[in-house]
Amino acid sequence: MAETNRTPFDFAEGESELVSGFNVEYGGGGFALIFLAEYASILFIRLLFCVIFLGSDLYSFMFYVKLTFISFLFIWVRGTLPRFRYDKLMYLAWKRFLPLSLNYLLFFVGVKCYVFSLL
Repeated sequence: MAETNRTPFDFAEGESELVSGFNVEYGGGGFALIFLAEYASILFIRLLFCVIFLGSDLYSFMFYVKLTFISFLFIWVRGTLPRFRYDKLMYLAWKRFLPLSLNYLLFFVGVKCYVFSLL
């Protein structure tokens, strides 16, 4: 979620709040392209999360239900969490989330290999 640069993790905007960051540097079309790129990144991260961690098929109804749930989580986290300090984010990402997500991924790869070995 930190890769999407949303409110709890928006360090590029947080460092330049006094001047308002890229709102001053880019106007009109450039500003619109930056925001479209951010939201496209969010859509891609949601899709990737659903496919990798929730095990979805792109053509099923449950895939879109899961996408909606992940969208709800994005909005909920943005509305409830304060902005993190950069060092605390690095600790959270590298010491907590990365090992947890890699273990989760390896567990399900192992389960899938075990199930296929039984067939």
